[in-house]
Amino acid sequence: TSSPDEVLNADRIILPGVGAFADCMTGLKSLDGMIDALEEVVLKQGKPFLGICVGMQLLADAGLEHGRTEGLGWISGTVDMIDVHDPTLKVPHMGWNNLDLDCNHPVLEGIESGDHAYFVHSYHFKTAEPGNTLAHVDYAGKITAMIGRDNIIGTQFHPEKSQELGLKLLQNFLKWSPKV
Repeated sequence: TSSPDEVLNADRIILPGVGAFADCMTGLKSLDGMIDALEEVVLKQGKPFLGICVGMQLLADAGLEHGRTEGLGWISGTVDMIDVHDPTLKVPHMGWNNLDLDCNHPVLEGIESGDHAYFVHSYHFKTAEPGNTLAHVDYAGKITAMIGRDNIIGTQFHPEKSQELGLKLLQNFLKWSPKV
């Protein structure tokens, strides 16, 4: 929705994102009252939030794609280009990768390290606090695949394209009752 009023009345929030960090942040800011509505329901009321792809990246303090763009700052870190030194690895990182779970989380129930998720991205979230990384993949090194704290989670991968893993994650998100 582009309506802040609908966001204010939602039980859960999903913020998708496709494209460049700066463009998505500009688009979000252009919706009068949207960031205020998101902050009200997510930060103040503690409703469950899921950011997907660039929707997850916007949670960072800043994105470094095409210069520095301030993010929402809900999870400390920056979004920077994937740096590959192996000529067999391409950027964008596109395709299936095995998840490595870094901790237990209710939204990851029934999902195991080694399960496959689908990625399409050239930039990745570098969390400032390692405890906010819920899962990662090995692609030219450790790449954050999922972040979270309190009532907020985000996936770099696309659950909607990740078949069984994605369906399980979305089902878990729908029944998740975070204690904030």
